[in-house]
Amino acid sequence: MGKDSKATKQKGQLLSFVPTGEYYFTKGVKAFHRQDLKKAEKYFQRAMHLEPGEPMIICQLAIVQSELGEYQPSNRLLHMILEELDENMVDCHYFLANNYAHMGLFRDAFRHANLYMEENEDGEFAEDALDLLELLTMEAEEMDEDYYEEDDLIVKQEEARNHLETGEFPLAIEIFTEVIEEYPEYWSAYNNLALAYFYLGETKKASDILNDVLKRNPGNLHALCNWLVFIHYEGQEKEGQKLKEALEKIYPIHVEHQFKLGATFALIGEYELAYRWLKKLQKSGFEGDGAFYYWLANASYFTGRENMARSAWKKVLEHNPEKDGMEPWSEKSGMKFEAQVSVILSQLNSDYPEERLFALFLTSVSAKKKEILAAEKSIDKLTEMEKSYFAYVSSGNLSSKEEEVKGAHETAKLLYDHHQPIGKNEAGVYIMWFSVFEQAAKAGYDFKNKKAWAAAVDYLWDKLRNIRTTKAAVAKKYGLSAATLSKYINLASEFLHEEDSI
Repeated sequence: MGKDSKATKQKGQLLSFVPTGEYYFTKGVKAFHRQDLKKAEKYFQRAMHLEPGEPMIICQLAIVQSELGEYQPSNRLLHMILEELDENMVDCHYFLANNYAHMGLFRDAFRHANLYMEENEDGEFAEDALDLLELLTMEAEEMDEDYYEEDDLIVKQEEARNHLETGEFPLAIEIFTEVIEEYPEYWSAYNNLALAYFYLGETKKASDILNDVLKRNPGNLHALCNWLVFIHYEGQEKEGQKLKEALEKIYPIHVEHQFKLGATFALIGEYELAYRWLKKLQKSGFEGDGAFYYWLANASYFTGRENMARSAWKKVLEHNPEKDGMEPWSEKSGMKFEAQVSVILSQLNSDYPEERLFALFLTSVSAKKKEILAAEKSIDKLTEMEKSYFAYVSSGNLSSKEEEVKGAHETAKLLYDHHQPIGKNEAGVYIMWFSVFEQAAKAGYDFKNKKAWAAAVDYLWDKLRNIRTTKAAVAKKYGLSAATLSKYINLASEFLHEEDSI
């Protein structure tokens, strides 16, 4: 198994990439070859955000996460490639086999190593896969069937929980139902199945499942906690108060139960009770995951312990960097980016020029523009062009030498006519535009034909996400000829291929 480090380096040299993620992908590959794995992970995550359906980028991110020991997130990505994007990327089976072996899930490691050999017996990792199979066979001789049944149960439960956490509720329901059929007294699967139905709005089914659990397994703490959450969100205050008071009197021994109580109290807004349990766990040396620190940060913040909340949130971001901007003290609360002062201020201090430019545009269209401009003091890290944009956003004044900034802004405004309000799904088209703009400005291009630039980026963004569109339709949308659009599509594509130095 020690050979996979070498194998992943070889893989890093072979992967190709697509235009808009190229900048971050290139930086990620270079960081990976320097063995700066955390930086490589960060760059590949950014590339994946820009190119969400590109399997090569996702595979490289999975490899880096495996090197970092982040086996579960790596497995999620590898399964996504094989199940949703490209079933012919058989190398993913080898990487999965290694990950499962490191996790001690030998049955699944054996299965994926065999799948790799069946589909690619002369492949790049064939020798390593055979070595792994030999090692796993030796391990298997020491394991009985009960172990493998437990192994299979853990994998299914983890897979289903991942679907639950990412909002893929029908898939989660399918797997939890299968688990229940195989293990009729595995209460955790029942409780999670109830949650999946509840999130889908099928509250009757969810309640029936919990009632069944509590009838067959009275006092099941997870079922009681889920029941409290259900009735809280359904506004059954009297019943909720009784159950909350009952749960307050429970002092479980198991760490898992203590965490469940703390998270449940936080979910229903009983932050002092939540803080008591979560802080107790932390003091006892409990090494929680991102979810644990998420609830600890919320419980701390809403009970006035801001320093503790900020310390816990740092841990949240270590586990789940994509939650940046979702801290309990931010304005997020489901609002779009234009209204999120803390997110915009954070982006203004990004290390990436296209993100700083995007943040300046967000400032210009935000109802909280004055608040953002008043709070943003550190503009020293901005480039001269970005400082000009900052001044333009602040006062509307611009010298004749800085017309390119006005062109960039007005092009983004044209995109805004078609892509607003701005959430995660819309943000990518602006990042793409400001990436194109930065490279085109360096090459000395002007931005007089704003409609053409906007239409070209709009077209490329749709193509990137596999949204069916035609040049004729996009040209009509922006009032252009198809020939002009084609010319600017070629230009924009060229600049998206420009490679920035590290």
